[in-house]
Amino acid sequence: MSAVGEESHAPRMRRCLNLARRGAGAVSPNPMVGALLVGPDGTVLGEEAHEFYGGPHAEARVIQSAEQRHGPDVLQDATLYVNLEPCSHHGKTPPCTDLIIEKDIPQVVVGTIDPFPSAQGRGIRQLREHGVSVEVGVCEQACRRFNEAFFHHVETGRPLVTLKIAQTLDGRIATRTGHSQWITGEAARTLVHRWRAELDGVLVGRGTVESDDPRLTVRHVDGPQPLRLVLDRKSTLPPDRTLFTDAHASHTVAVVGEDRPRPNYANRLTEAGGTILRIPETPDDHLDLTALLQRLGTDAGQDAEPLQSLLVEAGPGLATALFRQDLVDRFFCFVAPKVVGEGIPAVRDLGITEMDDALTFAEQEWETVGEDALLRGYRRPV
Repeated sequence: MSAVGEESHAPRMRRCLNLARRGAGAVSPNPMVGALLVGPDGTVLGEEAHEFYGGPHAEARVIQSAEQRHGPDVLQDATLYVNLEPCSHHGKTPPCTDLIIEKDIPQVVVGTIDPFPSAQGRGIRQLREHGVSVEVGVCEQACRRFNEAFFHHVETGRPLVTLKIAQTLDGRIATRTGHSQWITGEAARTLVHRWRAELDGVLVGRGTVESDDPRLTVRHVDGPQPLRLVLDRKSTLPPDRTLFTDAHASHTVAVVGEDRPRPNYANRLTEAGGTILRIPETPDDHLDLTALLQRLGTDAGQDAEPLQSLLVEAGPGLATALFRQDLVDRFFCFVAPKVVGEGIPAVRDLGITEMDDALTFAEQEWETVGEDALLRGYRRPV
């Protein structure tokens, strides 16, 4: 076999990640995976992705595609690139390692090891035991960050929390009268809808529902509708809110205090297929957000698949609570080129008195989105 040059591994692994994005919002709770088959002369023989939960894995799809286009013999000199370790266990699909071995693919390049307890290097060991040359760790940081919701959920049992805020240059999310539409431009709003389509759930607090009556739907892009969650600790939100009455009410979960009375909207919501989720309260009369995240990481109260990722579109109260309890994993903050002076702050008091104690990020990057700036801050190392 003519070996693929080391210098070509990284761009091909980045291509795997681009392919894998096709499954965003559709493959959870599985990870997003892309696969590339390359011939000894560098020719791309096939490229595919895992595109929906329960569907064929990227490795199986790319092998089938390459065989159909070039014939089965081409695989015996090919190199398979995949951003996550091929599975070696039976789930909704057969093990990808068995197929790789059966097809006599001699070389596999892997971005990162699968953290799932039934995997964790097992697939790589199986391939090597059958004579397959396996290289691991190409673009590993990028591969782990790409699937960080999957990794986070496996390691903690909780969904990855992305806190989204849109604010002015002087840190306001609304004027002193409460007016907030629109702080950011159309490009930023479209990107938020893309995030909704890619993540498993979107969460807001009671204040946001009272003041804005949001829909929390995916409108400006094509994509699946996430689960919609609203915190209503006292069970007192009015029953006419859009989350309880629109065509997506079956995707709504109202989170109320464990011992609170049944909400007025309960019958209407549950008849539409929505859920009332009861969560313990803390001694200082707040919902136990840690308990909520652990529950969402199990079944979200709907006897469904667990949530691996959660977008929080928070007002200052919820944002402050999440920061105080160190429950924010990613902070995505839009900053619009506007100044309003007195108004509603994005975050309230965090108890920080010294600048050395300010919350910081393990990684951060700025980008321009239309006329606005976006900070992507990652609170923890990859």
